[in-house]
Amino acid sequence: MGRRGENPEVGWPARPDTSLALNRMGTFDWDLDSGRMHLDPTALEVLDLRPDEFPGTPAGLGLRIPPAEAARLDARVAQALKDGRSHYGAYVRSRRRDGSPAWTHLQGHVLRERDGRPYRVIGILRDAAHDPGEPGAAGERDEGRRRMTGVVERTTAILAHARTVNDVTDTLKDPEALGHLGAVSVMLGVVDGGRIHLVAEGQLGSYVPEIEYTRIDARFPMSEAVRTMQPVVLGSREEFQRRYPQLWPYIEPLAVRSGVYLPLIAQGRSIGALGLLYTRDGDFTAEERNLLMALGSGIAQSLQRAILFEQEHDLAEGLQRAMLPRRIPDVPGARIAVRYRSARMGRDVGGDWYDVIPLGEGRVGVMIGDVEGHDTDAAAVMGQLRIVLRAYITEGHTPGAAMERASAFLRDLETERFATCTYAEVDLNTGLLGMVRAGHLDPVVRRGDGSCHRVQVAGGLPLGLPRGDGAPAEGPVTGSGYPVTSLELHPGDTLLLCTDGLIERPGSDADTGMREFMDAVRDGPADVEELADVLCDLVGDAGGGDDMALLVLRRRGTPDARGGGPLRHRLDPGDTDAPAAVRHLIRAAVAAWGAGERADEIELAADELMTNALVHTDGGAQVGLRLTAQGRVRFEVEDTSSALPRPRDAGDWEESGRGLLLVDRLADAWGVEPRGGGKRVWCEFDLAGPEAAPEAAA
Repeated sequence: MGRRGENPEVGWPARPDTSLALNRMGTFDWDLDSGRMHLDPTALEVLDLRPDEFPGTPAGLGLRIPPAEAARLDARVAQALKDGRSHYGAYVRSRRRDGSPAWTHLQGHVLRERDGRPYRVIGILRDAAHDPGEPGAAGERDEGRRRMTGVVERTTAILAHARTVNDVTDTLKDPEALGHLGAVSVMLGVVDGGRIHLVAEGQLGSYVPEIEYTRIDARFPMSEAVRTMQPVVLGSREEFQRRYPQLWPYIEPLAVRSGVYLPLIAQGRSIGALGLLYTRDGDFTAEERNLLMALGSGIAQSLQRAILFEQEHDLAEGLQRAMLPRRIPDVPGARIAVRYRSARMGRDVGGDWYDVIPLGEGRVGVMIGDVEGHDTDAAAVMGQLRIVLRAYITEGHTPGAAMERASAFLRDLETERFATCTYAEVDLNTGLLGMVRAGHLDPVVRRGDGSCHRVQVAGGLPLGLPRGDGAPAEGPVTGSGYPVTSLELHPGDTLLLCTDGLIERPGSDADTGMREFMDAVRDGPADVEELADVLCDLVGDAGGGDDMALLVLRRRGTPDARGGGPLRHRLDPGDTDAPAAVRHLIRAAVAAWGAGERADEIELAADELMTNALVHTDGGAQVGLRLTAQGRVRFEVEDTSSALPRPRDAGDWEESGRGLLLVDRLADAWGVEPRGGGKRVWCEFDLAGPEAAPEAAA
């Protein structure tokens, strides 16, 4: 029989489930393997959840437990599972259906298999509103202290790697960093002369739009923190309104109830201030203030380092750009775009360069290069080398001779530096392109039809390296350590020269970067300026370890699908490089025209006609190569001699006389055309092969 006021349904002694329910203690059962979770009716009541609102998984607790509290609880459980413990407990803040705050205490027992693997948690979930004092006060204080200390340590560690002001501001706006301090808004101001520049603001849904620039002597909390080098602590909305009436109109519509403004002090002076705004009321404890001051000190050091870094980088970049051409000349017949991007290496200056040299009569020279090293010495060497190479080319030296002289000049400087370089000379009237390479990357050509390939340019040693007796070049040597490779640049074709900073990727080999580069060139826009931007964006922030230079030249005109535009070259007596240049031209051209299998025959026949012109005539000759309307490759040699060549049978011991017989056997057709004061000797090759071509009369 129960006493007055007692529930008559409660027997003596009370059953365990009745005792738990009357004290608002529910139970939960969590299957770790399947992720299922069961809450009994009392547990649901404690969390103010209806049965239909709970999906039967831990994620369902998120309806009442805020994300930050849930993350802390997850961390507590994970640590217990990892440490092999059988029990854990935690106080968490929760929200009832009407939004009012509540305290809940959870305690769990971990079931494990024989090998120690946890598979189930059975526990109690109870209402902690009536715990003596503040629920879990000691534990919460310890937890809060550990959390704030961890935030300071973690943020300081992240800021140690910050190299720019943007890196610092990105860290401050990261919800996983300062968000754990409980701040709903974070603001960073940097001293700029007599003003404070607000460079970062806003976080976690609250934003105070203070004036972007405020004077240091203004009546703002950030200005006061900078001016006095003391923290400004505001414990209530009333204090905001009373002390800073100019700021109050921005604070009033927000849920902000308190704030701290920390001076950022480096080397005894204020370089900025950090503002943290909160939705909580009340003053900050001495421990919280000390932790916030420690955080401000770390941010100040990182900010000062970032500011100095950017100042040094801007100075280095300005010096570098001063040594590059101030403007790129307009070249009739071509569109040219150049780009330079410095490495993000503080005051280090790179040695990359480019140049464009108008040569008159529709000809232009373009170059790109890279001096070894990243310092002021490399930049100085680069400036001298660019100017001297430009001078040699302007004086009229051939590309190979200019490169040879530049290499000797660099050796004479005795800087112990070397440089790589590629120089290309383009006749925009004919499309003839002659290139020399000194240890540099091969150039890339994109044809008018969109196809893209690397040009295998015969190369020599990097500039400045001693060339010993018998040291081979990277290709056939024709009287110079830097042989010329020739090909035709058709209307609509694009030539691209770059330094290795554009294709190198951290953690990847150069081939990967080159493939990405080639794909971007192939799929990129036709406009040279737009294409240059696309290629520079390839590097992004992934490069950074090296500076890079890029030069893009597009020959004007309507693209020819077959690339069959005429190509002409001058043969002068005594010019030993000219026949080799024509041979390279032939190989590149016939490969582009789809006749690579006949390159040897065409080259051999052309060599015989050139030799005849040089040996048997005076004054040199003009050679031409083109693709005819009938789809044949036609090679021509035009000279000023009226004597017509004729094939003849040479004796066994004669050294000459077999040239035209060889041409007759190799070519599908050949002939001689008198031309007033001279003649033209020609031969043609069918792209489909000799068996498919009709015999033509001489």
